[in-house]
Amino acid sequence: MPSNQPKRTPLYEKHCIAHAKIVDFAGWEMPIQYPAGIVQEHLATRKSAGLFDVSHMGRFRISGNQAGAFLDYGLTNYAGGLPMGMSHYTILAQDDGGAVDDAWLYRFESDNYILVVNASNKDKDWKHLQSLKARFTSVVLEDLSESLAMVALQGPQSEAILKGLLTGGALPEPKRNAASVAALAGHKVFIGRTGYTGEAVCFEIMVQADKAGALWDILLAKGAAPIGLGARDTLRLEASLPLYGHEMGLDSEGKTMPILACPTARFAVADSEKKEYVGKAAIQRQLAALERYKKGDFSDSSVLPKRIVCLRITDKGIARQGSPVFCQGRPVGVVTSGTSVPYWKYDDSQTITEHYDQRSVALAYVDCQLTAGAEVQIEVRGKMLGAKIVKRNLKPGAAAMMAVFE
Repeated sequence: MPSNQPKRTPLYEKHCIAHAKIVDFAGWEMPIQYPAGIVQEHLATRKSAGLFDVSHMGRFRISGNQAGAFLDYGLTNYAGGLPMGMSHYTILAQDDGGAVDDAWLYRFESDNYILVVNASNKDKDWKHLQSLKARFTSVVLEDLSESLAMVALQGPQSEAILKGLLTGGALPEPKRNAASVAALAGHKVFIGRTGYTGEAVCFEIMVQADKAGALWDILLAKGAAPIGLGARDTLRLEASLPLYGHEMGLDSEGKTMPILACPTARFAVADSEKKEYVGKAAIQRQLAALERYKKGDFSDSSVLPKRIVCLRITDKGIARQGSPVFCQGRPVGVVTSGTSVPYWKYDDSQTITEHYDQRSVALAYVDCQLTAGAEVQIEVRGKMLGAKIVKRNLKPGAAAMMAVFE
């Protein structure tokens, strides 16, 4: 296939057989939705189990006796101290405190890590890591993106499905971010209790590319529903999870967004005693600004002038990326991501009914003084929509993820 043509994952033919609508995403031909549609795919994930092809993302293996030290320097948190059988959210930082990318780091073996990066940033991330490698001569960097496929199984029935397929090893411990090496239906896999949907029960599975199709078919046969990029986006937005190029990277004016403008990024930044890492000085200034903000001191907001917030749209309408945000008639920011999401209705016993409703949610990059509870307005096609800043739009429920406004 010519290099200028969109790439295909090992599961491309499976998507075509399933009559998925294929679109170009970050240079990849990917399923945006299947015949059931985005709404039903979203609801299926929340109620049972959704299966996602995420093989388009980049997968780098970092090994050698300096692997931990190299990752400590190149990432924002303490990679060398990541226990065996665990993973964590992390960021590749720039010297100015902006993000090259956000990523997920897995440690399946002692001096052997796998870093999963965004598809749109894979080549940039690879060059960035290579540029940092000179001082770590024993580190080995390998691009496994083509040889190792990756799928995500998300939703309350996911664990039961995997337990029924386990033929070797064990599933990760029942705690967020745990990881393990196991065999599913005879196929060696790397499994992490991770995901991009907000689901409490979630797994991401790496398998050799030539085995991906067989594993995909088995997971579908056991009851998982195939989910495209459309529902992947509505699920992550309902859970207020950031997407690089929207809540990280450059803002609408082309300026670098500080890493800690995104609340989720705080989980990826080590405490001050961590050894030196790229961007540490700038990030420490951002941390100091956050501490001032917690005390209500906004006298100096130059380091962190705006922050990402969750929005509940109170009027009828959908806010989209780029929509201006106002507070008391004053422009205060811009929507970074917005959509309408479906959610299951519950009965009095907190059991999911067969009925669902829709609501509009968004993420926005707004003045740092604005916090949960603030009322704002969003301009959409010349009309002002009322909205409220909330802490979150989703929280765990007893049987599934419950739609909430806080």
